Amino acid sequence: MPILALDTATKHISLALASETQIIAEHTWYTPNNHTLVLAPAVNQMLATANITPAKLDAIAVAIGPGSFTGLRIGLALAKGLALANNTPLIGIPSLDIVAQAQSPGAGTLIAVLQAGRKRIAAQPYRWQTNRWEPKGKGTITTWEELIDSYGDESLKICGEIDDTGHAYCAERAQLMSMARNVRRAATMAELAYARLNAGETDNPVTLTPDYWHLPNVVPPKTTV
Repeated sequence: MPILALDTATKHISLALASETQIIAEHTWYTPNNHTLVLAPAVNQMLATANITPAKLDAIAVAIGPGSFTGLRIGLALAKGLALANNTPLIGIPSLDIVAQAQSPGAGTLIAVLQAGRKRIAAQPYRWQTNRWEPKGKGTITTWEELIDSYGDESLKICGEIDDTGHAYCAERAQLMSMARNVRRAATMAELAYARLNAGETDNPVTLTPDYWHLPNVVPPKTTV
């Protein structure tokens, strides 16, 4: 039976059903803050089309961040609910690992990014180690200018959510990965999850929490005397 993979970290949602040898179904789309309305029906439809019930899943994989506060909470809530209700293993996957692992092997530094709001990006550097891209140090919330300037003349490859500002600032300073490889695909997350499942590495659905990287930008309510 397959793994169900859910990525709701940003406005680009991706779902997949995948076994260790094939992709059974995959759906990736853009939604402007409608995660609550569209996620559960999309999962139900994918499972029904494949004639698979939640109880038959090998595991459930979910993107744990960084990403939007609302998106991560909604995805994690659904994944936890399915895991607890069916006693199914739960596996949390860092959001930026998903797009990094879709890139071809190579020397130098690969930086995976996603949009963090207010003209900022979440950026995680990687180095190729044996058979996968491994995180290099700790990721950060930054801007395109700060990111590129911090590496000086080092040769960089950049993948992920590269907006117009990123293209304009980085095109002559770094190698930008292709549009197709810049999509965070849930099928890639399923591959990462199977590697962890086969190694006996799963997460506790009660204690697994999102990795936000920064606090929400919340303005406290005004008080009156």
